[in-house]
Amino acid sequence: MFLHHLLYEKSIEAISKIPIEWEKIKNRGILITGATGMIGTCLVDVFMKRNREFGDQIHIYAVGRSVEQAKKRFQDYWDSEQFEFISCDVNQESATSIKWTIPIDYLFHCASNTHPNAYATEPINTIMTNVIGTRTVLEWARIMSTKRVLFFSTVEIYGENRGDYDRFLEKDCGYLDCNILRAGYPEGKRCGEALCQAYREEYGIDIVIPRICRVFGPTMRSSDSKALAQFIKNAVKGEDIVLKSEGNQFFSYCYTPDVVSALLYLLCYGKDGEAYNIADPNFDIRLKELANLLAYIGGTTVIFQQPEKKEALGYSKATIALLDSEKLKQLGWKPAYTLEEALKETVTILREK
Repeated sequence: MFLHHLLYEKSIEAISKIPIEWEKIKNRGILITGATGMIGTCLVDVFMKRNREFGDQIHIYAVGRSVEQAKKRFQDYWDSEQFEFISCDVNQESATSIKWTIPIDYLFHCASNTHPNAYATEPINTIMTNVIGTRTVLEWARIMSTKRVLFFSTVEIYGENRGDYDRFLEKDCGYLDCNILRAGYPEGKRCGEALCQAYREEYGIDIVIPRICRVFGPTMRSSDSKALAQFIKNAVKGEDIVLKSEGNQFFSYCYTPDVVSALLYLLCYGKDGEAYNIADPNFDIRLKELANLLAYIGGTTVIFQQPEKKEALGYSKATIALLDSEKLKQLGWKPAYTLEEALKETVTILREK
């Protein structure tokens, strides 16, 4: 397990016992791209927990680019017969020729740049992972007759809410300026969703699309440049929380363990071809309020600082982006944490780690 901390281990145990049809997952092969990321790591930990505690015999293919990073994240599983790391860049054409030793029953496509610095400094890779990379994993699914693919999409495909909705439903669409550098991420995800629908139509692949709000948790990478990730890292170090805007952005957030439990509900009960918002309305908060809450938790203060020009290029232009998650909740999912509990747990785990 990546984080040997009682609080994190309790979260993983709780997810491993959620009331879903685990029989659908036992003795299956599961491929996770972007496995060393914040959500992918937590997913791997849950499945390996099921193997250890319940004998589920789930075989995990963890796909990522860095062997070094993977060994740090998955050192407890590295020699397990039920875990295999595949060093692979899904954007490379050669990736489609990989031969899998056992069937891939389920595929989670988590791989993507998901933070502002990457959007600004790796704009081509940001787009291609969501287009070429998605084509790669859909080809794997086609060749292996995969039972279900989960393509990780994002709140950002909705763009800016200009007052047309209280919250975005899955059928809604806000304004998005496609002619700026920062559009690469949301437009890439939109194209990825369209590609999923094309593969459903031509090859009959079963695909569910989780649209995930802004996420945080103790498995976040140290390189994560999202505003909330920076706030958390400052709170962990006991440093001032640096706010680089007026902080009026009003967004939906969710805690990584809750996101992972939602993904498992979608794996078992989501409807083929449908998109589902993953968000907790109790986590809706303005950025400046989030900064103040983390300053309180970290025992620090909030200060204002102008962002660097390159840094600002990666910032979202949206100011209001709240998601309606009722469609997901109708499948039986419900979050397990309050916002303050989740933030305190994240800071505590990272500080003690």
